Amino acid sequence: MTKSEKILPLFNKGDIGGLTYILTNNIVNYIIVIATLSGVLGWPDEIVYGRVIPGMSMGLLFSGLYYAYMARKLAKKEGRTDVTALPSGVSTPAMFVILFGVIMPLHYGLNDPELAWSAAVAACFIGGSIEFLGGFIGPWLKREIPRAALLGTVAGIGFIWMATQGVFDLFSDPVVGLPVLLVGMIGVFGGYMFPKRIPPFVVAILGGILYALLIGRTHVDFSGIGFFIPNPANSIQALINGFAIVIPYLTIIIPVEIYNFIETMDNVEAAQAAGDNYSVREAQFADGVCTMISAACGGVVPNTVWLGHAGLKKAGANIGFSWVGGILLALAGVFGLFTFFSALVPPAIAAITYLWCSIVMLSQAFRACDRRHYAGIGIAMVPPIADFLFTQITGAVGLADVWTETLPSGLVGYGTEITQSLAASGVMWNGVPAVKSGAIIIGIILGTLTVFIIDRRLDKAGYISLAGAVLSFFGFIHSAALGIFPESPFMIGYLTMAVTCFILHSGRDKWFDAPDDFDYV
Repeated sequence: MTKSEKILPLFNKGDIGGLTYILTNNIVNYIIVIATLSGVLGWPDEIVYGRVIPGMSMGLLFSGLYYAYMARKLAKKEGRTDVTALPSGVSTPAMFVILFGVIMPLHYGLNDPELAWSAAVAACFIGGSIEFLGGFIGPWLKREIPRAALLGTVAGIGFIWMATQGVFDLFSDPVVGLPVLLVGMIGVFGGYMFPKRIPPFVVAILGGILYALLIGRTHVDFSGIGFFIPNPANSIQALINGFAIVIPYLTIIIPVEIYNFIETMDNVEAAQAAGDNYSVREAQFADGVCTMISAACGGVVPNTVWLGHAGLKKAGANIGFSWVGGILLALAGVFGLFTFFSALVPPAIAAITYLWCSIVMLSQAFRACDRRHYAGIGIAMVPPIADFLFTQITGAVGLADVWTETLPSGLVGYGTEITQSLAASGVMWNGVPAVKSGAIIIGIILGTLTVFIIDRRLDKAGYISLAGAVLSFFGFIHSAALGIFPESPFMIGYLTMAVTCFILHSGRDKWFDAPDDFDYV
C-alpha cells in the first residue's frame, strides 16, 4: 500500500452522513426539475428522462469523482488524514432561475419542447463556459460587486419564485402539506433533533413520502425504469441549434452564472477556513467543465460547490461520499430510477424544499452583509418580481388570445390599448416589461448603486450608472434581445444619473456633504 493510500481511505464511517447529504439534496433537486419540466410544462418523458436526467447525472458523476481526486491530492501534499472533499451538486438557486427564468419563457414562447430543450442545453453550456471563465475573472468581480447587490438579487428570485411556489403548493394539498411543513420547520428553524441526532427535516421528507403513500396521494411505479444512455452526438447537435434561440436570454444566463461561480468561490473559501486549503481557481474550472459535460449529454442545469463543508468535516467525512455519491446518482439517471422517485414523492416534499431553500437564501443575504447595506439587498430584490409579474400577467391575458409583441423600444410587452386596459383594471403593468428584461442585471445595478451611495462613493455610483447606460445601449437590459439601441430612453436615463453623480461627487466636502453619523434606518 502506498503512502497516499494510507493517508486517505476511499470510504469511512464519516462518509455515510456525507453521502446522505449529497444524495438527499440532489434527489430533491432532480424531483424539482422533473416536476417542472414534466408536470408544469408537459415535456415528453423521452426528453426529460431520456436526455435531461441522464445528462445531469453525467455532470454530477464527473464532479463527484474530481472533487474526491482534489481531496486525495491535497491529503497527499500535506500528509493529513482529515481532509474532506468539497461537497458538490446541482446549484439550487441557479436551477430555479434557469427553470423559471429561461426554460419556462422559452417553452411558452416557442411552444415546442424539442426546440426549448435545445435552447436550454445551449444555455447550460454557455453557463458552464462562464463558470470556467470565473476562474480568471471571479476574484475581480467579487471584489468590485457588493455582496449585498449579488445576494439580494438572488434572494429576490428565491423569495418570489421559490417561496411563493412552496407555500402555495403546500396549501394546495393541506392534508399532506401542512404536517410536512410543521415537522420540517421545527428542524430547520427551531434546531430540534430526534434521537440519534436525526434531523426533523429528513423525517419530514421520508415520513412525508410514507404518509402520502399510505393515504393514497402517491404510488410506487417501476414502469419508467429502463436504460437511458446519454447521447452526446444528439445533445451537441441540439446545443448548436439552440445557440441562436437562447441569445436573447444571455441577460439572465450571464448574471446567474456569475452568481454561481462566486458561490463556488465563497464555498471554497469556507472550506479553506475549515482547514482544507483548496484552489479556488481549480474548483471553478472543475465546475465549468462538469457543467459543460452535463450540457453535452443533455443536461440543462449547472453544477456548483455546495455549502456544508465544515459540517461534513466535523462529522469525519473524507472522500467516499463524493465519489460514491457521483456514481450512485449517475446510475440512478442511466437506469431511470428518478421516474420511480417522481411517482413516489408528493409535491409537498418539493414544496417544503422550495420554501426552505428560499428562506435560507433570503436569511443568508442579510447575515452575510454589513447591516448598513441592508437597503441594497432590499432594492436588489425588487427586479425579479417584475419577471414573476410579467409571466403571470401575460399567461392570464394570453387565455384571451392576446399575445405580447416587440415594441419599437425593443421591449416585449403590449401595445398602448392593452396596456391602458390593464392599468384601468388596476393591474400592475406599467414598467413591468422594462424591468423584466434583464431583471437580474438590473437588480445588481440597483443594489450596487445603493451600496455605493451608502458608502459615500458617488464616483463609483456614477461608474455603475455608466455601466447601466452601456448595457442598455446593447440591449443586455430593458430589451427583448441583444442589439444596438442608440435612442434607448433607458440609456439616456442612466447617462443622466452618471452625470449627476459625478457633479455631486465633485462637490464633496465643499457644498455637498452628509453627517458622519447618519443612519437611514
